[in-house]
Amino acid sequence: MLCRPDGTLVAKVQASHEIEVPRPGWAEMDADRVWWRELCGVAQELSEKVPAGDRIAAVGVSGLGPCLVPVDQQGRPLRPAILYGVDTRSAPQIEELERRYGREQIRALGGNRLSSQSLGPKILWFRENEPELARQVTRFLGSASYLVFRLTGEVALDRHTASHAGPLVDFESMTWSQRFAEGIATPAELPPIRETTEIAGEVNADAAEATGIPVGTPVTVGGADTMAEAISVGVTRPGDLMVMYGSSGFLLLVTGERRDHPDLWSTAGAFGGQYGLSGGLATAGSATAWFRDTLAEELVQAREAGGPPAYAVLAEEAARAPIGAHGVLFLPYLSGERTPLFDPEARGVITGLSLSHTRADLYRALLEGVAYAIRHNVDLMRECGAPIRRAMAVGGGTLNRLWLRIVSDVTGLAQS
Repeated sequence: MLCRPDGTLVAKVQASHEIEVPRPGWAEMDADRVWWRELCGVAQELSEKVPAGDRIAAVGVSGLGPCLVPVDQQGRPLRPAILYGVDTRSAPQIEELERRYGREQIRALGGNRLSSQSLGPKILWFRENEPELARQVTRFLGSASYLVFRLTGEVALDRHTASHAGPLVDFESMTWSQRFAEGIATPAELPPIRETTEIAGEVNADAAEATGIPVGTPVTVGGADTMAEAISVGVTRPGDLMVMYGSSGFLLLVTGERRDHPDLWSTAGAFGGQYGLSGGLATAGSATAWFRDTLAEELVQAREAGGPPAYAVLAEEAARAPIGAHGVLFLPYLSGERTPLFDPEARGVITGLSLSHTRADLYRALLEGVAYAIRHNVDLMRECGAPIRRAMAVGGGTLNRLWLRIVSDVTGLAQS
């Protein structure tokens, strides 16, 4: 997006891509072929839309996170990026580290228990399973930090993403720790931790040629997509909560002081002196996509022929089903679950079915199931004594007004 300093949108360009799932439990993307080349294409189009007499003042980058991008001495990715908590391959490494150091000891240092969101177990998986590539590693980057490196030649990682780097990070000081890092990574292999809004460097000549952004343009440290999305809708003050309806679900509550819960994630905030309390659903929009493609294929085909969007038709059907979906219960754990279950082996369940049930009942039950997964996280945030004063809903799922109403009814949150 091309924006003015006051947030006014000047232009936007969009590129779509898909998560690669080469094996069950894996989720990857090619950092160079997908992230960097798409950034270049988007930046070139946006550069052409800069109004006459104006200039690009600065660049801010966000990316999926926390992700793992191991790079060699030239900064080339050694393998496709291992994505955030939807990639669950490091479950054995989590068990190994907890046996070695103790779950509570790890949480005491890093602020969070280890989970599929944690970067340390992902790095350990890489070392144990791809040793030839691991021997070539110079740095472990993330999605945004990789793009910042390609733009500027500088390496940096934002504090919010670093919060998910257990057991390698000391949460209190927000510095790299060697206490539990043996066999995982050294401080030299990890990027310096900096504030999201700091200037990481300036666009270099190679990046300027590839993107159309002028040489010398400042580039901020940037950060995770969820943090950037929260800022974009004004979730910046203590008590502000973002509820993200994406392929997965994410909740981010800004707090003025550190709040901890063993079944949620504690994070550093985007701005100095702030913290965050967050939770993540493994499936949200991906569950509705599965439903559409599996149980409403004719609606997809009708859309291709010029008919209404499949999701809109399904929402209309679900709106005609009563609250409680005639007794159908849908547990939406189609890819395991992140918070608060931390169980990559959890699986989806549909129960209460009878011959009288319809597709409308099933779809409403799915929407209600995700709503209760959101409430599960919200209830724990409230247990921590963290006040929720305002809730902002973001993401593609917000087009489904029925879904928003169901979530508001279930959680008691009035979502804007």
